[in-house]
Amino acid sequence: MPRSKTFKAITGVAVSFAGLAGTIILLSELQIIDFEVAKLMLVALLAIYVGFGFLIAVYRFIDKLR
Repeated sequence: MPRSKTFKAITGVAVSFAGLAGTIILLSELQIIDFEVAKLMLVALLAIYVGFGFLIAVYRFIDKLR
């Protein structure tokens, strides 16, 4: 069982990303959504995670400066 608070957070983010990406891929394989839409959704999902990760990193950096 992970004991570190940071490790738990990173694991949670990784699991949620993998779950959402897997759902998008499953919807594409079942032909519920087109392949192009699935690619767009995966790129948007990655952009959201990278963007919020950057915002959190900047927030923590600014908090340390105070």
